[in-house]
Amino acid sequence: MTYQEILEAARTCSGPYCKACPVCNGRACKNTMPGPGAKGTGTVAARNYDAWQDICLNMDTICENGPVDTRFTLFGQTYSLPVFAGPVGAVKLHYGDRLTDQGYNEILVPACVQAGIAAFTGDGADPTVFAAAAKAIGANGGKGIPTVKPWDRDTLFAKLDQAKESGAQMFAMDIDAAGLPFLKGLNPPAGSKTAAELREIIEYAGVPFILKGVMTVKGAKKALEAGAAGIVVSNHGGRVQDGVPATAEVLPAIADAVKGQMVIMVDGGIRSGVDVCKALALGADACILARPYVTAVYGGGMEGVKVLTDQLKAELADTMAMCGVHSLSEISRDMIF
Repeated sequence: MTYQEILEAARTCSGPYCKACPVCNGRACKNTMPGPGAKGTGTVAARNYDAWQDICLNMDTICENGPVDTRFTLFGQTYSLPVFAGPVGAVKLHYGDRLTDQGYNEILVPACVQAGIAAFTGDGADPTVFAAAAKAIGANGGKGIPTVKPWDRDTLFAKLDQAKESGAQMFAMDIDAAGLPFLKGLNPPAGSKTAAELREIIEYAGVPFILKGVMTVKGAKKALEAGAAGIVVSNHGGRVQDGVPATAEVLPAIADAVKGQMVIMVDGGIRSGVDVCKALALGADACILARPYVTAVYGGGMEGVKVLTDQLKAELADTMAMCGVHSLSEISRDMIF
């Protein structure tokens, strides 16, 4: 399959919210919640995408003509490129009833492993969402990153026990999910956590822990204080708060503050290997793409994941070569125009 064929196939089974647009830029879905849209005016998702397009790279082809290495190592595990599939839960509600969470993860997790990357898996108000994700990771040798929402202590610890049983070597929490409209007022509750509360959770996890949903230098330093091994610079695709900056806009300052002390990932509107290179030049270590991988699964199953990943890798490698760098460690801020 080509990626265009994957998009066309996805349009036959996605919806009613996601349109599997030719360019996933947040404009068609806008503020459709629940669904892949953003909160309030629905402009933050579009702002995320636009910010990456506004950044330009400097070419430099007066250099050695050698092979490009896109491999990335995270907590002792090596991946073919610094890209991960993002955590998505309740896919039947948000993206279309062709797949349940179990069915989605049974495709995504092994497909990512075969493509040389890994998937962050989702969580939701329905406890079977996280259970299905943990089961899929366990069935694939623990290769995946179970991502839990900021529930109350007892619920969190029970879910972390499930994550441990999967054999996963790292866990994550989308701390900003406290702002999702459909998680408010639930039992168990989901809400913000202090650095001290997070430290207890991270210590209980016992493996490298990534906090997703950091948008400020202050927040990054709090995550470091709590013992997080990594952060994801993320505004949850605009789904948790209206009127906030794009991830590309806040990434450089955060990287300047904590680079080298913890892993820095970023998501939000990243759609190509060119965007990945821009993110790394601004200080990220790796990138997360969520909605494109949902479209890939809905439109092409395991083949769709491979096609998208191969395309991202080829775009990243080509961009690196045209900018005169041959390894990820050579990518630097001076490549930004």
